[in-house]
Amino acid sequence: MSAITAARPATPEGLPTLAAGRSIRLGISRIGYETRLYFRQGDTVFFTFLFPLVMLSIFAVAFSSQGDLGAAADGSGGITIAAYYLPGMVAAGVLLSGLQNLAVDIAGEKSDGTLKRLAGTPLPKLSYFIGKFGQVFVTGVLQAALLLALARVAFNVALPTDAGSWLTLAWVFVLGIATSAVLGIALSGLPRSGKSATAVIIPIVLILQFISGVYLQFSMLPDWLQNVAGIFPLKWMAQGMRAVFLPDSFSSLEQGGAWNLGGVAIALGIWLVVGLVLCRVTFRWIRKDS
Repeated sequence: MSAITAARPATPEGLPTLAAGRSIRLGISRIGYETRLYFRQGDTVFFTFLFPLVMLSIFAVAFSSQGDLGAAADGSGGITIAAYYLPGMVAAGVLLSGLQNLAVDIAGEKSDGTLKRLAGTPLPKLSYFIGKFGQVFVTGVLQAALLLALARVAFNVALPTDAGSWLTLAWVFVLGIATSAVLGIALSGLPRSGKSATAVIIPIVLILQFISGVYLQFSMLPDWLQNVAGIFPLKWMAQGMRAVFLPDSFSSLEQGGAWNLGGVAIALGIWLVVGLVLCRVTFRWIRKDS
């Protein structure tokens, strides 16, 4: 045994590092491929990329006659409808770019055999996921930038001017997009086929948007429904975004009467860990029934 062991070639110490570096390089190059593929799918672009912009425009125009929200008795102060809905739409865009996009996309790739073929190629699995995460981040940033530009140019919404607000926007966005992405990968195994993916995933996302303060004023919801919404990450993403874009006086409308950014970070962090665990447990390259 000792002779055989001695004759066995030694594994180069730097091999794992080289393999990881190659996986990362391939993953980064795959981000461009995934992003181009994303923008070639018209229905996906509309329902995940353009949808928040369309909804912001509809709400801003449809309810503009109601006047400013939070205005004083003499009509001074307050914010426009567009300004009020902007943070919710940014948060919804994060969820759509990550959870809905990846859940539907990966379910389709499982159904049409794309993942099965990729599993048989030399492409490292890490590279595949880097490509998906990168695509979500790139499209999410572009979508958020367009939302802010639309709000400022078309509806004259005043954007934050202090560095603290922009820093809060950055970490809520990054933590939210990462959480949404891993949950999207985890939920990709829920649809039975690629054809049923939209029918399964979109209702879940729509319900979360309605109960999380995206389309409806969160403080107007009954306490029990606010508590239900607080279980899920979108409520916390929307709350974090409201802390960025709304005046401090609006914090009294939140549960607990404060923005509670610490709670936002903890809730999203927990969901990020839960999503990673679910991905590890449920993700399959090949469907069991295929």
